[in-house]
Amino acid sequence: MFDRIAHRYDLLNRVLSLGIDQRWRRQTVRALGLDGRSPPIRVLDVATGTGDLAIMIARRHRRVMVDGLDPSRRMLDVARSKVRGAGLTGRVHLVPGDAQALPYPDATFDGVTIAFGIRNVPDRLEGLREMARVTRPGGRVAVLELSEPGTGLLARLARFHIRTLVPRVGALLSGAREYRYLQSSIAEFPPADDFAAMMEEAGLHMIRVRPLTMGVCHLFVGEPGVAS
Repeated sequence: MFDRIAHRYDLLNRVLSLGIDQRWRRQTVRALGLDGRSPPIRVLDVATGTGDLAIMIARRHRRVMVDGLDPSRRMLDVARSKVRGAGLTGRVHLVPGDAQALPYPDATFDGVTIAFGIRNVPDRLEGLREMARVTRPGGRVAVLELSEPGTGLLARLARFHIRTLVPRVGALLSGAREYRYLQSSIAEFPPADDFAAMMEEAGLHMIRVRPLTMGVCHLFVGEPGVAS
């Protein structure tokens, strides 16, 4: 699916999130807590897609080296073009790979991120364990993910947007009926408390669970600890 929509993925994100997705990413970058760390500093962006978050991290922290990993080669092709355009070829390295089997030694990175990707990992617990494994002590894992909003009028409007407009507009813009998968995958994603408990089970001590924009999105931040 992602190979088919790679060329329009960024446009879809902007339209379907009303441009808010970039603000969410900026909060994810800040949540890594990289300020004050001494180089060399390395960050891994899992399910990097077209590289938006990886590029944002590199721009925000000019002494940081970023690895972006994704299973879709066409998405990575788009990301490479954007990395070149941003003049970041020397600091953002893009590789194909699986979140459930990260090709890195233990404790390689000062921070690990995944934005809008954990829903698509078949074994989420294993993916989280891998992210915890490759994060150095004192580093952070930041997970940004869409979710079903809570109660209230604004929440009902948000649910209408996610359940009705997102799949229809997404399918129209992308030309791929598979984009309707987005709505069902959001609906099936566990509640915030349950997902935070999964991160704890994966060996991450939770330090923050933050709902964003009426709960349409959540930011989960954890540090490597001891798996329960």
